Amino acid sequence: NNGVIPTIDRQHLSIIQRRHNSIMNFLAILALYSFPAALAFSSVKCNNPSTSKSALHASRRDVIATATASMLALPSVVNAAAAVQDSLGIDEFLRTGVDGGGNMGVSSQAGKSRPQTGVVFRDGTDVLQSKKGDVSAEILVGTKADPKSVLISFTAPYKLETGSVYDVECRDQKTGDGAFLAVTEKTDGKSLEDLDSSFFMKRLFDPTGRFSFYGPPTDVKVKKSTMLDGNRFLEVSFSNLSQSTNAEIPRTALVVATIPKGTDNAVMLVASANASRWKKGANVASKTIVDSFSAIPSPKTSMKLRAKDRTNGASIDF
Repeated sequence: NNGVIPTIDRQHLSIIQRRHNSIMNFLAILALYSFPAALAFSSVKCNNPSTSKSALHASRRDVIATATASMLALPSVVNAAAAVQDSLGIDEFLRTGVDGGGNMGVSSQAGKSRPQTGVVFRDGTDVLQSKKGDVSAEILVGTKADPKSVLISFTAPYKLETGSVYDVECRDQKTGDGAFLAVTEKTDGKSLEDLDSSFFMKRLFDPTGRFSFYGPPTDVKVKKSTMLDGNRFLEVSFSNLSQSTNAEIPRTALVVATIPKGTDNAVMLVASANASRWKKGANVASKTIVDSFSAIPSPKTSMKLRAKDRTNGASIDF
């Protein structure tokens, strides 16, 4: 009223948006199932008793044919409907009070590109995991004009994930517990101790970050931040969206960050689990994982440092 926009914080608006998306997706599917059958029945007139039998057969044929066509078209139509409904632009709404659009819901993220963790692999290398769970990889930090090679390693009891949406990540498919690698932006010469906690959170909870794969996390809180043996440790709590239930799931993560000698980026290992499992022992497993983390400069060789192209030439992310 009178051009005044009510104050709604980002967290509550995000939750409202997800509930809205879930309801609209359900209504879209319900309409797709019910409308074709009703249309098929209504299109057949049986006013003449002598033709009622043939009309009945015709109606059955119409229903089957229409329902079959509807089922074949269902995925594309549902996706189209979902894309329309998953259009609440949070930033635009908070600024103007008007829904400006933009795909932000779970369904609109199906098939999206891999999350941006800041990890760039050195060309000619691969991520490896031993039978004991020891993970190793060689990554590049710095800039394309002045790259630095870093060897990372850690030990995790989870299986190393492979595929286009993963960089360096190990996960337990049953529980959702996991650990992944991330690299921050340039620290501009600051030490780990001098960097604000928000500097590390920016990478982890960026809209394109790993924890935002199914929607932006909410209730993000840095519970602890300490320095130990030259590394920065942070304990973080947050809630993120479950792909299967569309519900907010409380989660806790333990982060270890280090700046390899001669570089200007912090390399992080993040181990996390849902809040319930965290209280039942997952916190101990996560502590063991981050304590095993190491990131050191690679031995110098005469080979040129090149970034591994993971996009078939479409782009280089370094």
